Amino acid sequence: MAHTALNLTEYEVDAAKTHHKQVKVSLALAGTLLGGTLLINSLISPLFYSGTQIRDLLAMLAAILLATPVIIHSLKSVIRNEMHMDELVALAIIAAFATGDYVAASVVAFFLLLSELVETRTALGARAAIESLIKLTPTKASVIDAAGIEKEINASRLKCDDVIRVRPGDNIAADGEIVKGLSSLNEATITGEALPVDKVPGMQVFAGTTNLTGVLDIKVTRAGKDTTLGKVQELILQAEHTKIPIMRIIDRYVRWYIPTILMISAIIWFFTRDIERAIGALVVSCPCALILATPTAMVAALSASARLGILIKKVADLELAGRITSIVFDKTGTLTTGQLYVTKLTPAQGVEPAELLTVAASAEQMSKHPAARALQLVAREANLTLTSAEDFSETPGKGVRADVKGEKIIVGRDTFLNENGIDTSTVPDPALHEEQGFSTLYIARDKKCIGWIGMQDKTRPEARHSVEQLRDAGIKRLIMLTGDREEVARRVAAELGCTEVKAKCLPQDKLAIVEKMKKANHIVAVVGDGINDAPALASGDLGIAMGAAGSDVAINSASIALMSNDLRRLPFLVKLSRKTRTIINQNLLFGILFIILGVSASAVGWLPLIYAALLHFGGSLVVVFNSARLVRYGEELDPHIAPEQVNL
Repeated sequence: MAHTALNLTEYEVDAAKTHHKQVKVSLALAGTLLGGTLLINSLISPLFYSGTQIRDLLAMLAAILLATPVIIHSLKSVIRNEMHMDELVALAIIAAFATGDYVAASVVAFFLLLSELVETRTALGARAAIESLIKLTPTKASVIDAAGIEKEINASRLKCDDVIRVRPGDNIAADGEIVKGLSSLNEATITGEALPVDKVPGMQVFAGTTNLTGVLDIKVTRAGKDTTLGKVQELILQAEHTKIPIMRIIDRYVRWYIPTILMISAIIWFFTRDIERAIGALVVSCPCALILATPTAMVAALSASARLGILIKKVADLELAGRITSIVFDKTGTLTTGQLYVTKLTPAQGVEPAELLTVAASAEQMSKHPAARALQLVAREANLTLTSAEDFSETPGKGVRADVKGEKIIVGRDTFLNENGIDTSTVPDPALHEEQGFSTLYIARDKKCIGWIGMQDKTRPEARHSVEQLRDAGIKRLIMLTGDREEVARRVAAELGCTEVKAKCLPQDKLAIVEKMKKANHIVAVVGDGINDAPALASGDLGIAMGAAGSDVAINSASIALMSNDLRRLPFLVKLSRKTRTIINQNLLFGILFIILGVSASAVGWLPLIYAALLHFGGSLVVVFNSARLVRYGEELDPHIAPEQVNL
C-alpha cells in the first residue's frame, strides 16, 4: 500500500514540475512580448518624435529586457561546462550592444527568445499529453468493504484484492477483474481502439479507461505505477530520453562547432571590417534547426504510435523498424485469434448434425476449455436448446463425462474414448481431412460413438492484408513458426501468404531459427504474444509483443509492445519508421543548407543583422512544423474490431 502511494506521489511531483515549467514559459512569454512592444515603439517613434533620443532609449530598454535572460542562461551554461549553441547568439547580442546598435541587439534577442519559447512549448505540449494519461486515473475511488458498505478513499490507497465500484461516466482507478455488472468501456487510452468494448464478469479492465454504460464492481489486481497505464507512461518517458545515433553525433561535435563558427566570424570581420556582418554570421549559424531536426520528429512519431496503442521503449527501436529485412511470426494468438471455432460436424449414420452439436455442447457446459467455449458459441448461434448436465467430470487434456437426459455422454479425444472402451471406427476417419488442419472432438452416447466435431483456430481477419502490406514494403522473408502439426501450419501459412513455415517448433527451436537468421545478416523482427515466445522476442533484433495490454511478460520481453491484437499496426510501424527517417533527413538537410547559405550571405553583406535574426526564428519554425506532420500520421487507420468484441 505504501509502495503504491509513493508511486502516485512521484507522478504528482512530476506533474507539478511540468506545471512549474509551464508557468515559467508563460512568464517568459510575457517578458518577451513586453520587450517586443518596446522594440516596436522604438521603431515607430520617429513618426511621432523628432530626434533619436526616444528611439534609442526605448531600444536600449528593450535590449536590456530581452538580452538579460539570454546572457544569464549562456553564462550558467559556461559555468557548468555545458556547451550550447545559444552562446553564439549571446555573443552576437553583446557585440551589437557594445557597438551601440540597440535595435539590432533587441531584434536578435527577441527572435531567439521567441524561437526558444516555441521549442519549449512544443516539448511541454508533448509532456503535457503524457501527463494527461495520469489525469485519466481518478484521485478518488469508491471501495466496497467486507460488510458491503461503500466508502470513498484516495486512489493512492488502493491495494490488491480491494473491490471498487465504478459508475457510468467514471474512469477506472486501477487494473482489475470485473466481479459484478455488465458495461461497455472505452479503452482507447490503452489499446488505441476507438470502439467501445463490451465487458462481462471475469474480464480484465485497465486503469484510466472509461466506463460508459453500466455499474461495475471490480476486484483490484494492480494499482498505482504497477497498472498498465503506469507502465505506458513509464515507457513513453523512457523513450523520450533515449537517443538514436544521429542525435549522439550532433552532441559529439557541438564542442568544435562553436570555436569553428567563432573563427569564421572573426575571418569575416578581418576581411570586411564590418562588425555587423560578423555578428550576423554568429546569429544565423546558431543551428537551432539542426538541433531540433531529430528530437522533434521523434517526439511526433512517438505521439502518433502511442495514439494507436504502439509502445516503443527506445527511439532507436523505432529507427530500426524501418530497416528490418525479415519477420518471424508466432502462429497461435498472433496470426490466429487463439480461439477455437467449430468448422465441421461429422455425425454417425442416423444422427442429425444438430443432435450431435446439442449433445456435445450440453455435456461441455461446465467446462472452461477453449473447445467447450467454441461449442457453446456455435450452439447459441444455431439457437439450440441445451440440457443441463449432471455428474460432470473433466480429465485435463483428454475430455469430459456428464449425464444428459439420463444418457452417459463422453466428449474428448479418440484416445479418451478408446480408454473408455468405445469404438471410434464406426464414424468417418478425420485423417481424410487432416490437410484442412482440424482439431477433433469425438462424442459418445451410452458407449456408442455418434460422430466427431472438427475445430480450427481461425486466422485474424486483417492478417492476410497486413502480410501483403509488409511484403509490399520490401520485407520479402515472412516466416511463421508454430508448435502445431504440419498440416495446420501449412494451411495457415498458405492462407496468409507467408514465405516460409516451420511446424512442431519448441521455444528453443524458435530461438535457434532466429539466431541462424541473424548470422545470415538479416535484421530480424520477432512477433509473438510475449508469453511462450519470450526467448525468441528477446533474441530478435526487434521484439514485438502482440496484445500486450495488461501483460507484464509481453511488455518486459519485447522492444515494442502492441497494446491491441490488430496486425495492421505492424505495416504502420514500418511505414512510420521510414517516414520519420525521411522527415529527419529533410530537417537535417534544411538545417545544414540554412547555416551554409546564411553565413555566406552574411559574409558578402546580403543579410542584414535584423534579417539574420528573423531567419533564425523562421528556420526553427520550419523544422518544428515539418516534424509536426508526423503527429497525425496513421489517422486513416480504421480501428480494428476484434472477433471477441463482435460476439459479445
